[in-house]
Amino acid sequence: MLKITSKQLEVTAPIRERIESRFEKLSRHDVQLLNPHVIITEEKPGFKIEASVGIPNGELFAQAKHENLYAAITAMGQKLEKQLNRLTHKPEAQRSGPRLSIADDDINEVAEYEESDAA
Repeated sequence: MLKITSKQLEVTAPIRERIESRFEKLSRHDVQLLNPHVIITEEKPGFKIEASVGIPNGELFAQAKHENLYAAITAMGQKLEKQLNRLTHKPEAQRSGPRLSIADDDINEVAEYEESDAA
C-alpha cells in the first residue's frame, strides 16, 4: 500500500496516478516493495518530493526538487529505479564475480620460465 503525505498541498487524483505509475515501473524488477512512502512538500521555488521504499535486502531513498511537480515526481522515480536496478544486478557485476585463481601448474610454469631466463 503506497502512502502519500503532502504538506501545504492537496494530493489530487492525477498526482496520485503519476506517483503510482512510477512505482509500477519499480515493481517490474520482481522485488517486493515494503511500505513505500512519498512526501510532497511545496517550497518557494517549486516542489520537493521524497520517497523511501523498503526492499527485502535494504532500503531505497530518493529526493528530487523541481519547479514542476510532475517533473519532480519523474526525477524521483528515475532515481529510485536506478538504485533498484543497481541492487538487483549487483550479483552480476564484474567486480562481485568469482575471482580467477592461478592454478598450481601455471605457477610452476612461470617459475620454470623465470629460472630459464636467469640462466
